[in-house]
Amino acid sequence: MSGEVESEGASTAPIWAFGDLMSVLLGVFVLILVGVIGVQLQLSHKLEVAEQQRLAEQQRRTTLEQALATPLAQGRVTLVDGRIGIRGNLLFALNSDRLQPEGRELIQSLAAPLAQYLQSRDELLMVSGFTDNQPVHGDNRQFADNWELSAQRALTVTRALIAAGVPADAVFAAAFGAQQPVSANTDETGRAKNRRVEIAPIPRSSAGHATAGEPNDGHAP
Repeated sequence: MSGEVESEGASTAPIWAFGDLMSVLLGVFVLILVGVIGVQLQLSHKLEVAEQQRLAEQQRRTTLEQALATPLAQGRVTLVDGRIGIRGNLLFALNSDRLQPEGRELIQSLAAPLAQYLQSRDELLMVSGFTDNQPVHGDNRQFADNWELSAQRALTVTRALIAAGVPADAVFAAAFGAQQPVSANTDETGRAKNRRVEIAPIPRSSAGHATAGEPNDGHAP
């Protein structure tokens, strides 16, 4: 008789133990659920921010492309790898650093879309001057060589962009002289292509020692 009583007592599990186990499991489940929801919310927010940035970037590029559409179709500018190239004879008379009316009008038309393009971007506009390989000549001998001519032309365009609304701390000038030609200098057609100004966005970290607020006329290597 006593053996049967002992057997029945050994097989009986405390009811409170099952209740505690369920509570622990429920708590773990709730914690996991809260964590999953938190991760999903963070991911959703990141995706939303990324999509907004993508749309804003697309809008800036569209605005810039629209501004370039007409001069591109007319052959007044080129667009290669994000660099806007402007023919030198459109901007300047031979051996001059004074903007011609057509060139000034073009620069002014580019200023607003370029300024919008730079918004929320950690980039600067580098305005680069290039020449052909012919020695500088003219009656006044204003420029010592092609380095100086290309530097002054780049500065002229830089200042025109700033005057038209591009932030002064977002643009600087660089001179390349006759270096980096895009065509052979063997005839006038090729030399005319090499006489140009290029406007290119570059990361601020790559801008070297350009001084904020002042156009930089240092010679580029």
